[in-house]
Amino acid sequence: MLLYLPIAEISVNVFVIVAMGAAVGFLSGLFGVGGGFLITPLLIFYNIPPAVAVATGANQVIAASFSGALAHYKRGTVDLKLAAVLIAGGIVGSAIGVWIYTLLRRIGQLDLAVSILYVLLLGTVGGLMLAESVQAMRRVKGGGSGEVRRGHHNWVHRLPLKLRFKRSKLYVSALPVLGLGAAIGILGSVMGVGGGFILVPAMIYLLRVPTSVVIGTSLVQIMATAAITTILQAATNETVDVVLAFLLMLGGVVGAQFGAQAGGKLRGEQLRALLALLVLMVAARLLVELAVVPGDIFSIALPNGGEG
Repeated sequence: MLLYLPIAEISVNVFVIVAMGAAVGFLSGLFGVGGGFLITPLLIFYNIPPAVAVATGANQVIAASFSGALAHYKRGTVDLKLAAVLIAGGIVGSAIGVWIYTLLRRIGQLDLAVSILYVLLLGTVGGLMLAESVQAMRRVKGGGSGEVRRGHHNWVHRLPLKLRFKRSKLYVSALPVLGLGAAIGILGSVMGVGGGFILVPAMIYLLRVPTSVVIGTSLVQIMATAAITTILQAATNETVDVVLAFLLMLGGVVGAQFGAQAGGKLRGEQLRALLALLVLMVAARLLVELAVVPGDIFSIALPNGGEG
């Protein structure tokens, strides 16, 4: 069943788009990521224009994150105070990100910049997470704990303006939390991602938030930041395709519920290892797209007789 997308200006199979939303929603509920780092490349692979994929992907992130966050809130695994501070930083970051997105689009470098950022960020974060999670699983096999060690305080815990986050059992400066939220806001606006693939590892390894609390809290922050990004993108660049967004949301809401249930059956180190593998697979796929020579190479003739 084909449906025409007015902003993307392309016809798509409804069932394929809904299935994409459901699959990414499942992963969102399972890992605590918005799923934007998956849905945006998937849409681009499906020939949706990158500008539309980036801006519209944020809508699917909202729906999937809300559905997953609701499931985690019912289980009591959401730190609302921590999420509120992250959101405050995300508001500022989103505004900066939309400005960067507009600038890159104006100079014609948006597609290349998005692809390179994806490969660098996903490859780095995925590799670090995989190495740590494998070590954690070895500790569990030897009778130890698979949770990230929380006794050691790094430089983050020596910063001023400290706040107490009771649900996460943290007493940490608000500065790195605000900075992290702002970074996620920028990534969300430029790359069309929820930023969970950065936020989740940062909360676990940098702030020392327990894995059980990270997932639900991450989804709340991602949901709010994605909503702000969508509004700014629609108003500034007019690249949000409502029809495409609705189809993605339809599948994402259902998938996130099943993902949250599945996530409750896995240990923290197992979740981190699976997320790391998923992140690396997406990075590898995008790297191949950047490296492989296109089958049809063409140039555009300029009015003065030159070539572009």
